[in-house]
Amino acid sequence: MSPKHPVYKKFSRDKSVGVYMGRRDFVDHCDTVDPVDGVLLIDPEQLKGRKVYVMLSCTFRYGRDDMDVMGLAFQRDVFLCTRQVYPPLQDRERCIHTQLQERLLHKLGHNAHPFFFEFPDNLPCSVALQPAPTDAGKHCAVEFEVKAFCAENQDEKAHKRSSVRLAIRKVQYAPEKQGVAPSNETTCEFVMSDKPLHMRVTLEKETYYHGEPISVTVDIDNGSNKDVKNITVSVEQITNVVLYSNDKYVKTVAYEESTDTVPSGTSLKKVYTLCPLLADNRERRGLALDGKLKHEDTNLASSSIVKADVLKEILGMLVSYRVVVKAAASGLIGSSEVAVEVPFLLMHPKPEAKETLNKASTKRLRLLMWSNPDSPSISPSLRPLGLYR
Repeated sequence: MSPKHPVYKKFSRDKSVGVYMGRRDFVDHCDTVDPVDGVLLIDPEQLKGRKVYVMLSCTFRYGRDDMDVMGLAFQRDVFLCTRQVYPPLQDRERCIHTQLQERLLHKLGHNAHPFFFEFPDNLPCSVALQPAPTDAGKHCAVEFEVKAFCAENQDEKAHKRSSVRLAIRKVQYAPEKQGVAPSNETTCEFVMSDKPLHMRVTLEKETYYHGEPISVTVDIDNGSNKDVKNITVSVEQITNVVLYSNDKYVKTVAYEESTDTVPSGTSLKKVYTLCPLLADNRERRGLALDGKLKHEDTNLASSSIVKADVLKEILGMLVSYRVVVKAAASGLIGSSEVAVEVPFLLMHPKPEAKETLNKASTKRLRLLMWSNPDSPSISPSLRPLGLYR
């Protein structure tokens, strides 16, 4: 096969069946989802009269392996579809093969058989909660898998030596068109103060890519009789676990505390720069991460984009991000906290756009490091040429 089109393959222990797939990431475009397709290679001698099935599953696991009690696993099958591949059925649903399937069928010979699945449009994307450093085994996650197995019928429990599993992912990429640059503001009036305090927070754009610095413009007009100090700017990740409960986790993934002050009767306009990275949050238990394949690293979970008419209860875990700016306004009569929240999207660009974006982000990071090399927003582990892994 061409190096531009890698093929993933995996065989059962007894070599009775093997799975060949051209990709393991399948894109949710909101209106459509990439179909799952591949080829099974079988050994008729090893089958000994058994049939061969392929299964596509989406599983939501909400407990570790060591939490399983009395044989009951802490997991739920969100989607399960099984099809017979061999002997091939006469009423096969799909007769047209993809280009990769045609090449594999030609190369592997008459013992190769294609398979094809279509995703329902209401399945969650691959996402997992980061475990604590001392945790072991599987953890809370939405996982997808293609499984091929040999059995007398599809309801029979498949032997491990005659089955093969290949993990896949369902992913979303950032929309091609940017929305309106988000902003928010608040006005606070205080006792014995003739004029209010006004704070406005603005972002440059609606969608940011993983590893890209986020510029936050903070504009404070302090007409009150209080002094503003202790300004903090942070990026928060909000994870709503909606499948089995209504848990909500709010985690700070980037943070900067400023020494700037805005005395009574003055104003301040300043740009703060933050860069939320998993590298700076490796020890944070319960942080949502994009689902990963074995032996691969991952990143902070991407924002969830939900189709309008899909029930959220089946979507597993919904992830969103917001910039939060807080400031303390203190005077002769106590102090008050002023806060403004601005939501935004944090996602991966489409693969074909990665090279161009890597060059642009590398240039931007170099300018940032040159102008402010001590900024806490610049992680020592940040490798500009590897932003979009």
